[in-house]
Amino acid sequence: MSTSDTTADTAALEVRGLFAGYGRIEALHGIDLRLDPGQLVALVGANGAGKTTLLRAISGLIASRAGSVSLFGRDISRDSPDKRVRAGLSQVLEGRQVFGPLSVQDNLLLGGYTRPDHREERLAQMYALFPVLEEKRHLAAGTLSGGQQQMLAIARALMSEPKVLLLDEPSMGLAPLLVREIFAVIVRLKAQGVPILLVEQNAHAALSVADTGYVLETGSIALWGPAGELLRDERVAGAYLGV
Repeated sequence: MSTSDTTADTAALEVRGLFAGYGRIEALHGIDLRLDPGQLVALVGANGAGKTTLLRAISGLIASRAGSVSLFGRDISRDSPDKRVRAGLSQVLEGRQVFGPLSVQDNLLLGGYTRPDHREERLAQMYALFPVLEEKRHLAAGTLSGGQQQMLAIARALMSEPKVLLLDEPSMGLAPLLVREIFAVIVRLKAQGVPILLVEQNAHAALSVADTGYVLETGSIALWGPAGELLRDERVAGAYLGV
């Protein structure tokens, strides 16, 4: 289903009553979250709050125990991770997870395996978005800097032409200058209309570019609302913004 097939009030991504965890440990307790077409939603919280677990449950990397995940009105809760990718959901994993021995270009081509008819066109688009990747396209991905690997991870996810992009801690381990570069790319993607769910420990940076924000605490949504309001909220400022 394409976005043009949906009505204006259909969410790009909707999570309802989601419970998930590992073994006997329940990490998520009835999560409700909505990402509308063209929106950027930031999910912030401390380490161990369940942010990455939520993304893994949305993308199918771990099984949900209850609740639902819908993509443009289609329930994908029982779909395998590869079926979710084919449906239009793509995730940039925490820690980048590039294939180090493979070339930059081969990493990108692997990202586009579900869209073989458009790979060359998508490659050109990715090189336009990230010129440094074209310069280094024949080099092993493991030789890139941390910031360049993050760009590669984002570009690889975009190769599948996602309808919704999940970003897990894209600023992790990067110097401040590189963080600004990565967030500039995120803003460009948002301007192109890509719906983005952004998980970030850098709450100020995330909420500064988001439309809506959610604060996750010990597996539950503690606060949510317009991102600008959360930036001014004393509870958020004290706990996550260092104010």
